[in-house]
Amino acid sequence: MSFTLPDLPYSYDSLAPYMSRETLEYHHDKHHLAYVNNGNNLLKGTEFEGKSLEEVVKGAYGKNAGLFNNAGQHYNHLHFWNWMKPNGGGAIPGELEKKIIEDIGSVEKFKEDFIAAGTTQFGSGWAWLSLKDGKLEVTKSANGENPLIHGATPILGVDVWEHSYYIDYRNRRPDYLKAFIDHMVNWEYVAELYSKAV
Repeated sequence: MSFTLPDLPYSYDSLAPYMSRETLEYHHDKHHLAYVNNGNNLLKGTEFEGKSLEEVVKGAYGKNAGLFNNAGQHYNHLHFWNWMKPNGGGAIPGELEKKIIEDIGSVEKFKEDFIAAGTTQFGSGWAWLSLKDGKLEVTKSANGENPLIHGATPILGVDVWEHSYYIDYRNRRPDYLKAFIDHMVNWEYVAELYSKAV
């Protein structure tokens, strides 16, 4: 199964002022496309040809660094575009909100922990909300890694590679993370991934 670049589920302007057209054009059309092209080239002739993206990510981890990095980033970005929407943020659907409060303490604590994870990820990487062994947890990972390789199911992730925010926020990563959680998150999509994972 080869990788393909999806269309964005919204227009390039529709996340402004929190994420600009310029950021989305570079991030989607250049960076994500590079992961797709590199991933497809590295997939050829390997044992992972014909496998699902999740199987490639899990199987290539620790065995084929180049393929893993590009497949991992493709997986992360397929979801990342859907983890955002115009006029996002706001109320969290009921079941998911209950689970966040139960496992993390409160919605505010979750937001604080999530922003802290993204802020303290040294260099490039991601911050995550994922389900592991029936419990929600906030984690962070370097480069293209994600919770899949640690036996968890990611239900929300934010890209903290500089190309995700530098045009709009320069070095103010915490401001980008706050804007993401308050104004961009597509909670319906997060809730849908949560309901599939439980």
